[in-house]
Amino acid sequence: MSAMHPIIAVTGSSGAGTTSVMRTFEQIFRRENITAAFVEGDSFHRYDRVTMKQKMTEALASEDVHFSHFGPTANLFEDLEGLFRSYGDTGQGRKRSYLHDEREALPYRQPPGTFTEWEPLPEDTDLLFYEGLHGAVVGDGVDIARHVDLLIGVVPVINLEWIQKLHRDRSTRGYSAEAITDTILRRMHDYVHYVCPQFSRTHINFQRVPVVDTSNPFIARFIPTPDESFLVIRFARPQGIDFPYLLSMLHGSFMSRANTIVCPGGKMDLAMQLIFTPLILRLLERRKEAIARKAPARSVLPSTIAAALPALSTGGVG
Repeated sequence: MSAMHPIIAVTGSSGAGTTSVMRTFEQIFRRENITAAFVEGDSFHRYDRVTMKQKMTEALASEDVHFSHFGPTANLFEDLEGLFRSYGDTGQGRKRSYLHDEREALPYRQPPGTFTEWEPLPEDTDLLFYEGLHGAVVGDGVDIARHVDLLIGVVPVINLEWIQKLHRDRSTRGYSAEAITDTILRRMHDYVHYVCPQFSRTHINFQRVPVVDTSNPFIARFIPTPDESFLVIRFARPQGIDFPYLLSMLHGSFMSRANTIVCPGGKMDLAMQLIFTPLILRLLERRKEAIARKAPARSVLPSTIAAALPALSTGGVG
């Protein structure tokens, strides 16, 4: 964690909706005139699309049925932790992009499914913003979570997550339902061991819960709309969070536990704006204080948001 060079990470599975959350943060950054270095989690996959297919074939031939993008063998966990450590220390590091489709690939004159070259992060950024699968991974010799000042989990209930993935991969990537189902099954081992544990390390979790029937996600014709769902917002610890204010602003909301607020699904963007704007501004206030003191780039925990706002100290799911 770093007072001078803070890091925000949004972590969630494929189909969870982390990209939509990123857009909310972009709005906040634009409104508050904040310069962020953006890093996408897919850029830290180990293999491009063609090589990943080859490795998958090899894994199946050796009876490894769990090889997936969710686990350590298909990702550069050490490099991601190295980026977070470097940014926390110096405000610098290197990144690349994964080109998902023709639109993204065209400016680089590369095929979709490939990586751009590594390049330095922009100079003079206020913070680093990560969005992807592994912003809170711990294990296999790495501890990515410890470098992050504000950790957010995006976790729809599993059936909704699968519905969103099925619809996205069919409509934007042209995959068949059978191929997507095979991917879900293959990733389940790594989902349980590398994705789920992250959500007990986050400071805040956002979980969308549909109120329509999603019993069989593999035949669902439509993704439940925000108005057909509730949003469950869990804070690691509730101290310091102004729940009365949030309840008054998020009409139709209520508290289900001492650290959990529930609101209509359509209020997700507003809820994030209300919750994250003051936390981000607090991070930047502490950054200015650290710069004014000419403090070393690496700070101890009391200089982080965890001390400024006790509610964001990590803890298990309540």
